Amino acid sequence: MVLVDDGSTDGTIDWFKLHQSEFLHTRLFCQDHQGPAAARNLGIERSIGETIIFIDSDLVVTDRFLQAHFDALRDGAQTLGSDRLFTYGWVINTANFDDPASEPYKITDFSAAYFATGNVAIARKWLDQAGRFDTRFQLYGWEDLELGVRLKQLDLKLIKCPAAVGYHWHPPFALDQIPRMIDREIQRGRMGVLFYQKHPTWEVRMMIQMTWIHRVLWGLLSLGGRLNERTMAPFLQWLIESGRPQLALEIARIFLNWYNVQGVYAAQREFRAS
Repeated sequence: MVLVDDGSTDGTIDWFKLHQSEFLHTRLFCQDHQGPAAARNLGIERSIGETIIFIDSDLVVTDRFLQAHFDALRDGAQTLGSDRLFTYGWVINTANFDDPASEPYKITDFSAAYFATGNVAIARKWLDQAGRFDTRFQLYGWEDLELGVRLKQLDLKLIKCPAAVGYHWHPPFALDQIPRMIDREIQRGRMGVLFYQKHPTWEVRMMIQMTWIHRVLWGLLSLGGRLNERTMAPFLQWLIESGRPQLALEIARIFLNWYNVQGVYAAQREFRAS
């Protein structure tokens, strides 16, 4: 197993070194804030296997995780008569840190993404042929889906693998998380424009929300940005205190998406001016 640390400040490296005897098959490599694309490329470079399985740092997997991906890759190749495929496991969101595996699959966990690195297994050779991750994606978002466009051009087939479950843990929603979430949406908007510059298609425009449809939709739902983190704070806090933090988060996504759309168009204007 390869673990890549991209300049974390939460004590991850110190903790790993202290417990290294418990992870004899894990090798740690460090880089200094070069972004997720560069981190994943480093992981690919330092790995020694023919198959790469990506998971994120906040995922917990079961003891059948690796076997499930292996079985799906093998069975998929036999069914297709080709190894032009990769497997994508379920990602289940949960705030239950003590027992994340008790969380059931929910409709909100569904993803229509073709290639997302939260839980995916793929042969190294396809990553090499596609050109690996574009390291210009140094901010949050889109580096994996952009690679997915290039993998699709190689005619790779997506095989769903629900037996390979990754439990995506995050703390229950709280108001103090909102500034960081807004910053991520703005970053995602900027990286979305880079995504579109590389692949100027209607499909990418829809993915990054760079259409009049998204502008009108989130503009109407947020009342032109008037429903935001300040005006909605009392209501969101009431929902949280009532034991409904997930509902509060889903409502907050209204103005978070508005920030994302605003970030997309601001970045587009900036790129055009440069």
